[in-house]
Amino acid sequence: MADEPLVLGIETSCDETGVGIVRGTTLLADAVASSVDEHARFGGVVPEVASRAHLEAMVPTIRRALKDAGITAKDLDGIAVTAGPGLAGALLVGVSAAKTYAYALGKPLYGVNHLASHICVDQLEHGKLPEPTMALLVSGGHSSLLLSSDITSDVRPLGATIDDAAGEAFDKIARVLNLGFPGGPVIDRYAKEGDPKAIAFPRGLTGPRDAAYDFSFSGLKTAVARWIEARRAAGEDVPVRDVSASFQEAVVDVLTRKAVRACKDEGVDHLMIGGGVAANSRLRALAQERCERAGITLRVPRPKLCTDNGAMVAALGAEMVGRNRQPSSWDLSADSSLPVTEPHVPGHDQDHDHGHQHGHGHDHVHEVSKENLYS
Repeated sequence: MADEPLVLGIETSCDETGVGIVRGTTLLADAVASSVDEHARFGGVVPEVASRAHLEAMVPTIRRALKDAGITAKDLDGIAVTAGPGLAGALLVGVSAAKTYAYALGKPLYGVNHLASHICVDQLEHGKLPEPTMALLVSGGHSSLLLSSDITSDVRPLGATIDDAAGEAFDKIARVLNLGFPGGPVIDRYAKEGDPKAIAFPRGLTGPRDAAYDFSFSGLKTAVARWIEARRAAGEDVPVRDVSASFQEAVVDVLTRKAVRACKDEGVDHLMIGGGVAANSRLRALAQERCERAGITLRVPRPKLCTDNGAMVAALGAEMVGRNRQPSSWDLSADSSLPVTEPHVPGHDQDHDHGHQHGHGHDHVHEVSKENLYS
């Protein structure tokens, strides 16, 4: 246990400041400071507000994580941070913080991919990922089908959303129904008391000539909004529970159907579901049902690990350290559109001479500055 890599992960891609600490595949701390309430009055995430909230929350959240894990910063074997994709300003706060800690502590720095982290977090719940793993990632910004044979170096996109992501559609329909922000949890709640077959909403990109693994929720979103508007224009009450249930069913039907099909086509017997929408109770239930029927093992982390968090970044960082992957260099920058085919951003060869890859470089950093950062 003690010789497994001990890594701190920082996640600031959107509106949550997440700091996690992982030893191997064991979660020691998962501290989150959310700015969601600050965005609620705008009905969506405001990038500038998110960036400022990360700045304010960063040091206290790191301190809380270290305290929860019962370690000091000097005990760490590496620092991992989300380098992308995400909101550029928000990412920069995390990357800057990670560089500062890594440099001052003389530890290797790993800039990792947000989507690959969402897959890797499942190791903290269900043990090592099988190779290959099929992953369905669904969140406010992403709806993707990914095939990974090695989470540190090989993640292949099979399909993605061509317009709205699933989580985005939940937020927009919740807004039309006046249910507030974020939309996912509240629609899930109302849907439990509604009839999923009450209204026949469209299933996007499910025709015989459509892309087998791509997603589209824009047409569904428009269809639901128009249905609601027509009821209101006619002076009729909108059955919020039935609309929520029928809309939700249309989304999870398409997501699970395509994910199971991808598993069958690629001969993969494991499906992992991650991202914020993976916390949706109906998505979990329908995926379980369809996977069991198809002989596929379903892996879904607990809801708290599905939403953005630092634990997932630490999990991927620990995997990078454990597999001796090359650390990132000090000129690491945030990349708001970092492709999922790059699970991490490796450094340049010239960095290797600095002892950085072995985790004991940068001894020229003044000891006093290290003590001031963390004793």
